[in-house]
Parts: sequence; C-alpha cells; structure tokens
Amino acid sequence: MTTPPAAVLFDCDGVLADSEGLVNGIVARDLSARGWIMTGAEAAEHFLGMALPAMVPVIEARVGRLPPDWGQALSAHIAAHMLDALEPVPGAPAAVRAVVAAGIPVAVASNAGRGELAAKLARLGLAELFAAGRVFSFEDVARPKPAPDIYLAAARSCGVAPAECVVVEDSLLGVRAGVSAGCRVLGLTRETDASVLAAAGAAPFASMAALPGLLGL
Repeated sequence: MTTPPAAVLFDCDGVLADSEGLVNGIVARDLSARGWIMTGAEAAEHFLGMALPAMVPVIEARVGRLPPDWGQALSAHIAAHMLDALEPVPGAPAAVRAVVAAGIPVAVASNAGRGELAAKLARLGLAELFAAGRVFSFEDVARPKPAPDIYLAAARSCGVAPAECVVVEDSLLGVRAGVSAGCRVLGLTRETDASVLAAAGAAPFASMAALPGLLGL
C-alpha cells in the first residue's frame, strides 16, 4: 500500500486549471500579430510550461525587440480572460480537497505570473484550499522551472523535506523542476506523452480523479 506523502505540491496550468488551450491561443494571437504566425497548438509546442521571462529571448529571436512591458501586459490579459472562461481540469478540485481533508499540506508552484495565478485559483474556487504563503509564481523565486527553486520553496512553506513531497505536474519543464528538487513526481498525461514524462523521472498517470488513490488516501 502506498504511504501518503508529507505534502503535495501542485502545478497549476494543465493540472488544476484547464488553461493551456486558452493561454496558448492568447499567446498565438499576440505573436501572430507581431509577425510570428502560429496556432495555439504550435504555441504549446514552443512554450508549454515556460515562464514569461524565459519566453522573451525565444520570441525576440524571431520578431525583434518586444515592448518593455510585454510580459506584464500579456499576463494581465491572460488573468482577465481567466476570470471569464477558465474551467478546472476534470477531477482536480475534488483531488485537492481529498488531500486537504486527509490533513496533508498542499502548495501551488506555477511558472505563471503572480496576478495570473491568483486569478486562476480564484476563478476555480481553489484559493481558500491553499494556506497563506503556499502559492508560488515564477516571480517568487530566483529561477523559474526547470530549476528546482519553486518546488524547494513550496516544500519549505509546508515545513517538509522535498524527498517527502509529491509534485503533480504535466509538462517536461515542470517534471524536471520537481525531480531536481528531490521530490517524487507524478506526471499527468493530458498535455505531454507518458513516455516523455517517464523519461524525465515522473510516474505517469492519466486522470486527476486517480490522484487520491495514487497518493494512498
């Protein structure tokens, strides 16, 4: 029987929030208007799991210098859109509530901006499930994923050693961050092939509804 972890650290986009399609569409429209023509699916191929600062040099290599406030403006646009259109990943709210009900600390660690992340959690009704100081964006750490910083910070906020935590991720960059932090990583296969997640060190799984059982709850 699986022993429950001491804490569970969740990514947001693609794990809690069914936001990848919405965000990728917004990014694709923005970049297409700047001359880098792409679809939402192509935006996902280029940028899945990346923080905005990491995206900038990739984009500027194709379209030239971006406005100084590009990232801030795009994040604000995404946040506003999330308040109207965002839905949860199926099974995610119930899975988080099951972990909390079991008395296990939870945290969120996302490569999204701080305002954007707050808007997503508020829209989904999940904000109240995460204690103060346990919601982390790329703006809260020195280096975004795939560096381990954000998961190390999330583990510290729960008062737990990384090796005692389970990270729930859906992107290659996120899995690498969790593994580098020394956490056990479960890889949700909605956005990334199971073989890719497994090769990076995650245990793949197909549905958030299965998470409580995987955690031994």
